Amino acid sequence: MIKYTVLSAVLFAASFSGTLLADDSILSKVAAATPLVANTVPGNGDENPYGVAFVPQGFPGGGSLHPGDILVSNFNNGSNLQGTGTTIVSIHPNGSQSLFFAGSPGLGLTTALGILRAGFVLVGNVPTKDGTFDTIQQGSLLVLDKNGRIVDTLTSSTLLDGPWDLTLIDEDLFAQVFVSNVLDGTVTRLDVTTFGGHFQARMTRIASGYSHRGDPAALAVGPTGLALDPFTGTLYVASTEDNAIYALRDAIFTSHDQGRGAVTYTDNAHLRGPLALALAPNGHLITTNGDAINADPNNVQVSEMVEFTPEGHFVAELPVDPTAPGGAFGLAFQIEAGRLVFAAVDDVTNDLKVWSLH
Repeated sequence: MIKYTVLSAVLFAASFSGTLLADDSILSKVAAATPLVANTVPGNGDENPYGVAFVPQGFPGGGSLHPGDILVSNFNNGSNLQGTGTTIVSIHPNGSQSLFFAGSPGLGLTTALGILRAGFVLVGNVPTKDGTFDTIQQGSLLVLDKNGRIVDTLTSSTLLDGPWDLTLIDEDLFAQVFVSNVLDGTVTRLDVTTFGGHFQARMTRIASGYSHRGDPAALAVGPTGLALDPFTGTLYVASTEDNAIYALRDAIFTSHDQGRGAVTYTDNAHLRGPLALALAPNGHLITTNGDAINADPNNVQVSEMVEFTPEGHFVAELPVDPTAPGGAFGLAFQIEAGRLVFAAVDDVTNDLKVWSLH
């Protein structure tokens, strides 16, 4: 499977060649650009957007999604109770919104949101009955078709315990999906096949030992954002409670639990409970601060995105929303027609911000 992975990585980098170099800062370019801002609240009032995922080129037509659309999952309901949001909205390139999925009451859709070119959308859920950790439930990973219908529900008491975020490698009929579990501090790899339009997955625990606990403000803190370097097979894990980024080697092929991996970035001056995580085309990593851990006592560095190298060197920081803490969560990149499109949610204002970088 590695030959497909490396090829995809080469094409991804080549599509942006000459525009963004390894020593360029993504966030510096974002700071100089004006974003498109789209509201993420659907008709039922769900709020607190978490997950962000671009609909990729090659996604099958005939449904409600089109390449370039951006899906956003909502964690809270209209009463702002955590772990009760049920909707995924689609934000179109012009900023308009439509409803892609509406699930049963009390789902609590998380940042674990991803899209496969075979026509499937994956989304995690961590439900509560009343918005508190006292009633939190294990949750599951839902598999939706291109029309937003549930075709499978993946559960496991040991391998999917609070699916909180995910990243994936997509090779059409084959895929690997890496899922962080907030309730037991682990990471699970799903080896997926989609032959004949059928979704099948085999699960393997590949990491464990990340700190995790309930939190009165954030509901739960534990391992969150995941980013895979397809050239090296290294999986980076943003561990919120540990306030650190870990590197897990051989994540693509390992059949064993490798513990937490090695700390690759820890920085109390800039990390404030890292949440989502993404690998940018320049090779840098970008995470979002949730402010539940190591919060700025002066309330100046709030809702920030932090850019750093895989070697652990700080590059830049930029707030998603400078007005209040806790606004940053999901983020994602996409290459479209030789330009980089970067999207991040602001769950203070319930908006998606989209920057187009040339």
